[in-house]
Amino acid sequence: MKEMNDTDARHANSALAKYGPLGAICFVLAAIIFGLVVTSPNNGSEATATTVNSSPTVGELPEGVLPWKVAEAQGKTEDIDWGARCDTTKGVLALPVVPPPSCYAPYDGPSGGVSATGVTADSIKVVVYLPQENDPVLSFIYSQIGNTDTPDGTFKTYEGFNEILATYFETYGRKVELVRYSATGAASDPVAATSDAETIARDIQPFAVLGGPILTEAFADTLAANKVMCISCSPGQTNDWYVERAPYIWDVQKNVNQGSIMTAEYVGKHLAAGNAEFGGPAVKDQKRKLGLIYLSNSESSETIRKELEATLQKDYGVEFAEVASFKSPVGMAGEAREILARMKASGVTTVLYSGDPLAPQTLTQVATEQDYFPEWVISGSALVDTTIFARTYDQAQWAHAFGPSNLFARVSAKVAGAAYLYNWFYGVPAPARTSAPLILPNLQFLYAVLQGIGTDLSPQTFEKTVFAAEIIPGTVLSPQLSWGSRGIWPSVDYAGVDDQTEVWWDATAEGLDESGIQGTGMWAYVDGGVRYLPGEWPKSTKKLFDPTSAVTLYTEAPEGITIPDYKPLPPA
Repeated sequence: MKEMNDTDARHANSALAKYGPLGAICFVLAAIIFGLVVTSPNNGSEATATTVNSSPTVGELPEGVLPWKVAEAQGKTEDIDWGARCDTTKGVLALPVVPPPSCYAPYDGPSGGVSATGVTADSIKVVVYLPQENDPVLSFIYSQIGNTDTPDGTFKTYEGFNEILATYFETYGRKVELVRYSATGAASDPVAATSDAETIARDIQPFAVLGGPILTEAFADTLAANKVMCISCSPGQTNDWYVERAPYIWDVQKNVNQGSIMTAEYVGKHLAAGNAEFGGPAVKDQKRKLGLIYLSNSESSETIRKELEATLQKDYGVEFAEVASFKSPVGMAGEAREILARMKASGVTTVLYSGDPLAPQTLTQVATEQDYFPEWVISGSALVDTTIFARTYDQAQWAHAFGPSNLFARVSAKVAGAAYLYNWFYGVPAPARTSAPLILPNLQFLYAVLQGIGTDLSPQTFEKTVFAAEIIPGTVLSPQLSWGSRGIWPSVDYAGVDDQTEVWWDATAEGLDESGIQGTGMWAYVDGGVRYLPGEWPKSTKKLFDPTSAVTLYTEAPEGITIPDYKPLPPA
C-alpha cells in the first residue's frame, strides 16, 4: 500500500474534514439501466414490468414515442421498420447488456425545436464535469487502488460511450453534445464548486450536467437554483434534500435514508438475535453484542446515525452497546486505539462499520494489535465492498467481515459490463479503463429517459418520464432500479438502486480485483449474488461463509442470463 507523505497528509486531512460523502464515488457501479420504458394503459397497451411491482398509471404516450411492448400489444410490430439496431426476435436493442433495453420505433418527424435551455432542434447540450487532475484527496484515493486514469482519458471514454448509445437509442432528431468542464478547485471546496456551477449555468447553458465534486453539495445546490439538471453531481444526501431541489437533481445510487432503512433491517432481522458465529475465538458463538463505528463530519451524519438507532430500537428492540465516531481516516491511529479499546471493554462481539474505504486500514490494524477479533459488518458504504480496497485491510481481521452491499455480483470483463461493452464496440479498451464503470451509468440513465420523453424535452418532462417508467428488475448482475412513488420507499424517490446483496470476505480466494490485478482475498457473493428489496432480508444467516453457494467472480454468464453475441453497428 502506498503511504501518504507529510505534504499529502496535510492537504488531504484538510479536505477530508468533509470526507463523509466520499461514499458517492461508486467506483464499480456499472449499473445497466437501459430498460426505462414508459407505458400507455389508456389504450389497453400497458407494458407490464417483469417484477412483482407494477408500473404507475400514466396517460397517453408522448407523440412519436412507441416502445416495442406497446407496439406489440397493439399488433403493430410487423408494420414498423425497427432498423438494424433492434433485435426483432426479442424486441430489445442489439446490445450485449443486462438487462436488455427495449426497442423504440424510429422517429422521422419534427424534433420539437427549442424546448428547454440547452436544447435546440438538433442537439442536447450536456456538460461532463471533470475533477482537477491533481486533486489531493482523489489523488491519494486513486493511488491506493492503482487508478491512473487521466481527465483526458475520462472525457474520451465519455465520448466513446456517448457514440455507442447514440448509435442505438432513439433521440427524436437530436444528438447529445458533450461539453467538457474542468473543475477550478478541489472536490471538497464549496466556493470553487459554487463558482463552477454558476459558470456552467451562465456561460455554457446546458440541458444537464453529468458528475460533480464528490465532497460538497454546493455544486448541485447552485445548479438547481439556476434550474439546470444534473445526474450524480453531489455526495449522498437525504431524501428531503432531493425533493426540495426537484426536478433538477438525480442519482443512480440510494439516498442516505434508504441506506439507513436497509442497514437497520439487515442488523435487526438478520443478525441481532443470533450468536457471533463468524467472529474470532474470543467472541465466537457468544450472543451478539453490537457496536457502531461511523464517520461523523456533518450534521447529516448525526441525523442518519440517530435515525438508524431509532429504527433499530423501535422496529427490532435492538440497541448498540457502544457507539464511536471519527472525523477523518487520515492520521487516526490514536483515535482508532481508543475506539477499539472501548469496543473490546464493552464486550462488543459485532462491529457495524459505516464510513469511507480508507479508515478500515487503520481500524483493522489496530484491532489486531489489541488482539481483538470481532465480527465486522459493513453497511453498504461505497468502496468498502470492493475487493480492490478490502485487500488493503488487515486480513486476519477482515476474514470475519460480511454484510449488505449495494453492488452486484462481479462478472469478468470478458463476459459483460462497461469495459466489455466499450471493447465490443470499438475493439480496444476504454481510455479510462478503471473509471469506465462509473462513467457509463450516468449516460445510460440520460439516454434511457431521452428515449421515453420524445420531442418535448425539459426537466419537467424528464421527471414525468422517469416516474412513469417501468421498474427495472434486478438480476445477480444488476440492481433493481426505480424512481418516483413505487411503494418501495416511504417518500418520493429521486435515487435509483432499490435492492442489496450480501457478501462475505473470503481471505483465501485468489483472483482479479476490479482493476484486473491478481491477488488473494475477494468478496464472495452469498447465494450467487441474489438480491433483496426492503422487507426481504431473511432471518437466517446459514449461507454466510458457505463457499458452496457463493461466487467471487462470474467467468461466464450466470444461469438464466443470456448475453447475445451481437455484431456492433457502425457509429451513428
